[in-house]
Amino acid sequence: MRLKIVRTGCALAMSGLLMFAPPAAAQSYPVKPVRIINPFSPGGSLDLVARALAKHMSAELGQSVLVDNRPGAGGAIGIEAVAKSPPDGYTLLIIQSSITINPSLQAKVPYDPIKDFAPISKATEYMFFLVAHPSVPVRSVKQMIALDKARPGLVTYASVGVGSGTHLAGELFNYMARTKLTHIPYKGTGQAMPDLLGGHVAIMFGSTSVVPHAKSGRLVPLAVTGVARSRTLPDTPTVAESGLPGYEVTSWNALFAPAGTPEPIIKRLNALVREGLAQPEAKAAMEKQEMEITPGSPEELGRLMRSELEKWAKVIKAAGIKPN
Repeated sequence: MRLKIVRTGCALAMSGLLMFAPPAAAQSYPVKPVRIINPFSPGGSLDLVARALAKHMSAELGQSVLVDNRPGAGGAIGIEAVAKSPPDGYTLLIIQSSITINPSLQAKVPYDPIKDFAPISKATEYMFFLVAHPSVPVRSVKQMIALDKARPGLVTYASVGVGSGTHLAGELFNYMARTKLTHIPYKGTGQAMPDLLGGHVAIMFGSTSVVPHAKSGRLVPLAVTGVARSRTLPDTPTVAESGLPGYEVTSWNALFAPAGTPEPIIKRLNALVREGLAQPEAKAAMEKQEMEITPGSPEELGRLMRSELEKWAKVIKAAGIKPN
């Protein structure tokens, strides 16, 4: 009887230890190559971040980490592929903040941004630059608001397409300032820039492509959309500090895994994101593209996702943009 009790006690003790032991898959991870799916074409800021992370992760994990570009359907093809992948850490998603915008712009997306993914870490972010053609009689955000109030709809703003960051930055401005800036969509920067420089549209919430023209005087920098000023145009105030408190728009890139991925794997990948982006080569590449390196915890990324989903849903509804 005593032997039976001892054996039972040992069994209970072992089961208790197993409860706190990480899954075997997490302990041995990785035992094969890892894929980072980029749901857009090669090139651009997202691909730059993905390849910087893949290089560092390959060296640290002792396995190949490959960037797999799967463009199509506005990113939905690649995003859905990760959502349906096994939650084992071998298929990851690098994605832009558009993942929090698309559910409000599209009638149906084949994934749930919250339920289908486990946040790993935010990676980088970049702001937009609010610039005006010199012929427009405004030199500040306050003056632009005043001009719109005096003549609603007169101020036109260019974007690189409906639903783009350059579009929604203007719609958030309209929403918060109660202005009626008129949106003029283009099919990309290559089409928008000539019309902006020619004075055919008044302003633009542009990417870094507008900075050289702001420095040369061909465009007038009014503000930046981030929470802090830009290193490139340090004398240009933020929108928030120059007439519209609380305004902030940044486009960010982040890394996710399928929902249900073991926590030890998530933690390890989070550490690798932080380490990878801290490498001198990666830092120099990001700074050249005006991107701020902004890694954080999985919990912080989860909160950002929920906040941005709510924020853009309100703005898109207020702007009357119909889901397609």
